[in-house]
Amino acid sequence: MSPKGRDILKSMVGAVEPTRPEAPAAQPPPHRPSGAVKAMNLSLGRLGEEAAAAKALRESLASGDKVLEIDPAAVEMSFIRDRIPVDRDAEFERLKQSIQESGQQVPILVRPDPVKAGHYQAAYGHRRLRAAAEIGVPVKAVVRKLTDEELILAQGQENGPRVDLSFIERALFARRMDEHGFSRDMIAQALATDKPETSRLLQVAQTIDPDIILAIGPAPKVGRPRWLAFAEKFREAGGQKKALAAVGAAAFHALESNSRFDAIWKALEEKGAPQRAEQTLRTQSGGTLASVSRSGKTFRITVKSAAFSEFLARRLAGLAAEFEEENEGK
Repeated sequence: MSPKGRDILKSMVGAVEPTRPEAPAAQPPPHRPSGAVKAMNLSLGRLGEEAAAAKALRESLASGDKVLEIDPAAVEMSFIRDRIPVDRDAEFERLKQSIQESGQQVPILVRPDPVKAGHYQAAYGHRRLRAAAEIGVPVKAVVRKLTDEELILAQGQENGPRVDLSFIERALFARRMDEHGFSRDMIAQALATDKPETSRLLQVAQTIDPDIILAIGPAPKVGRPRWLAFAEKFREAGGQKKALAAVGAAAFHALESNSRFDAIWKALEEKGAPQRAEQTLRTQSGGTLASVSRSGKTFRITVKSAAFSEFLARRLAGLAAEFEEENEGK
């Protein structure tokens, strides 16, 4: 969090000392807006989000919620993940450094684990949870009793005002909710979107193989139009095979996420050699008479037997006449 952000937090909330009892609340973490946003807008947006987080925390504390310190090992990730993990996450490293230097400014939200006593499930704040675990410090959290629906709504609403969840992360989140049996209305509510957009998100995530999506990563600069076009290309014959071949290329995993998308897009656009349908004509005793191949409008017979070649030559005129008779009037 920036120095200005910390000043906002201090002025709006005051000193908050973690306690041990149970309770609720807290809101969005500091984050990095989309790479397409210019530097000034990025800074202003981040300050606004930090102010919103501070306001939400202040209101939560005023209503009686208490912040606890919990061993990160006792907190499981949400049962539905919304982010796509990446190999190199500079923003996470900045978050970790901020927590090391200034402490965790905004608590995460968790619920008691419905199965494991003394354990919790995170609704949101997974990056802060992971950072605390890697640093080796307790994670500050608000504990609430939440149903599955309430947890997903809290998780989605935390991401709603933020711009750093990419289109494909939202699409994959929608697919995972759908697979868990959540209704379209609930998915739309969790994503703070309308039904047509929910359908587009599901269309993309249900068309493209999840392993391909995870191989590409969040691709933050790739928006809805290109993902919809990508899904159409992936659906074409041979699309999945081309995508898997691109993922398997030696240089693919050295690329950053947006470039991985471009590499697979290029592979999907490549025109492969026309597929040939081939068969071999044999005698009843197994001898080869000819091989037949079809490619587009081309039909080719390669005769392997001199006797069969003469037989065909004698029959060609009759076959042409028979064809005309059958197609007369069509």
